[in-house]
Amino acid sequence: MTLAVRIALCLIALAAAGAARAHDSRPLTVVIEETGQDVYAVRWRAPASVERANAPTASLGPPCIALSRPAETALEGSALYRCEGGLGDAEARVDWPVYNPSLATLFRLTYRSGETQSVLLGPERSVWTPAAPTAFAGVAANYFLLGVEHILIGIDHILFLFGLLILARSLPRILVTVTGFTIAHSVTLALVALDAARVSVPAVEATIALSIVFVAAEIARGDRTTLAWRRPVLVASAFGLLHGAGFAAALSEIGLPQTERVAALLFFNIGVEAGQLLLVAGALAGAFLWRRLARPALPAARAFPVSGETAAGYGLGLVSAFWFAERSWAVLA
Repeated sequence: MTLAVRIALCLIALAAAGAARAHDSRPLTVVIEETGQDVYAVRWRAPASVERANAPTASLGPPCIALSRPAETALEGSALYRCEGGLGDAEARVDWPVYNPSLATLFRLTYRSGETQSVLLGPERSVWTPAAPTAFAGVAANYFLLGVEHILIGIDHILFLFGLLILARSLPRILVTVTGFTIAHSVTLALVALDAARVSVPAVEATIALSIVFVAAEIARGDRTTLAWRRPVLVASAFGLLHGAGFAAALSEIGLPQTERVAALLFFNIGVEAGQLLLVAGALAGAFLWRRLARPALPAARAFPVSGETAAGYGLGLVSAFWFAERSWAVLA
């Protein structure tokens, strides 16, 4: 891999690593469930990174009427609403007492029929108007977008992917490595999402962090005789099984519509792959631009005491080691 590619990937990885602690990639979750005729329960849960004094609340607007005062415990809450004639044009909204700390919001609506709707809104949006139960085309489009959005806000998956690009080095090896990662995580995503296999979500998340530690250590050492450097597709495939279980955990929070489970799963996975391709294309484009534009203006780049690969390895390693310790504590707690 040329110095330009190393440095470009290093900068991308370190920028993502810095963003990893700037905000929690987990969204605020709002679940709306039809529990009876025209009666809807609303439950919400904020990630642990949110300050208690800034705990949000969720609500349904007119024509819905609250049947109870919101019951709140730390970062979770619930309320009951009556919506005469159904939700209609009722808005589901989130209110923050102080400010939104750059969190996306995942809204999930479940009807008594088993039909579900889900949407992931960016931090700039806090209001969602549910539509009538959707047909196949609507399910496909919705879950495709959810898949794209999930991979783009999943900092741990992004860092692992960039680590694989550094190990793969050349375009043909990158294509093979990314394909192995795709096939592997598609298998476990389907198995876990369809309840054919069960996993411990905290343990999976901790092990995903450990997979980044492993890749980071290989990059930092720079010993190209190891299996990870010679056959990065094997590393991608092995750890891809873990990342697929992580994708399934996120999908379980969103929920699958009972009438279109396979279609929703398929298009969510396609969305993940589309987002993954965007990331790979962006990394390669960044490397190209560096080589053509930035590198000529920085002739001293060749004199850096630490190679781009080594710097990227240490950057990835520091963040992922912190994640591993943090997530391991959650497993033991």
